[in-house]
Amino acid sequence: MAFSEIEYEVTDRIATVTLNRPERLNAFTLTMRGELIEAFDLADADDEVRAVVVTGAGRAFCAGADLGSGGGTFGRSGEGQELVDGHPRDGGGTVALRIARSLKPVIAAINGAAVGVGVTMTLPMDVRLAAGSARFGFVFARRGIVPEAASSWFLPRIAGIAQAMEWAATGRVFDAEEALRGRLVSRVYPPDELLPAAYALAREIADHTSAVSVAAVRRLMWSGLSAASPWQAHAADSRLMAELGPSADAAEGVTAFLEKRPADFPMKVSRDLPPGLPSWPDDLYGV
Repeated sequence: MAFSEIEYEVTDRIATVTLNRPERLNAFTLTMRGELIEAFDLADADDEVRAVVVTGAGRAFCAGADLGSGGGTFGRSGEGQELVDGHPRDGGGTVALRIARSLKPVIAAINGAAVGVGVTMTLPMDVRLAAGSARFGFVFARRGIVPEAASSWFLPRIAGIAQAMEWAATGRVFDAEEALRGRLVSRVYPPDELLPAAYALAREIADHTSAVSVAAVRRLMWSGLSAASPWQAHAADSRLMAELGPSADAAEGVTAFLEKRPADFPMKVSRDLPPGLPSWPDDLYGV
């Protein structure tokens, strides 16, 4: 696909999505929003893609919304836009919710500044890795607005409410070591080791696991964050165990283990997802 503000490439069963406006520090635009959603549609539809790595071109990951239109940047009318509860949907939220329902695991390789939507878009990604030079900021209160991209749901679940409120209420920019201490990122690497580490993690998934199992695990984990009790999670686990236990992938996984050889899982995400896969995130508004 030809994109203008991102790059999309598939190599060795790993899709790489690169935010590609380096002259503007990969600042987020409506065009980038649409292209990111399309890229995740492509990844989900392609059985050759086993994992997605998201990074930025140049010295930034994403410096937030493009503020080139000045003080009116956030004062949009709702004309011609999708609405939720009668209000225009925020662009970062449409991307975050698309990433949230990805059928492939998503790894953020945060190579530089990740500020505003540049950090909130990473919250529904499964693993965030950072370069030591990366900087983060939930700067919304310093711009007179609020955190978007469903981050009021994601961030407290990742970092805890106290840490989430500290970052969001101060709006300050902080370094990768603080992001690591606050559980926003899993690991921090020297800049030249970041992408190799992200690809090594993606390769481990691609080379050793069932694609259908990983899709099911991803839905179970994320939807489980909203489970009313462990019993609700137990019911979801039991349903998927019953559906996948007799499957060709389960037979291959056990046989390969017993025969001490790599597994060659035959099932495909495009055709073999179990019917009990949780629907998440729930779309209550029909948008």
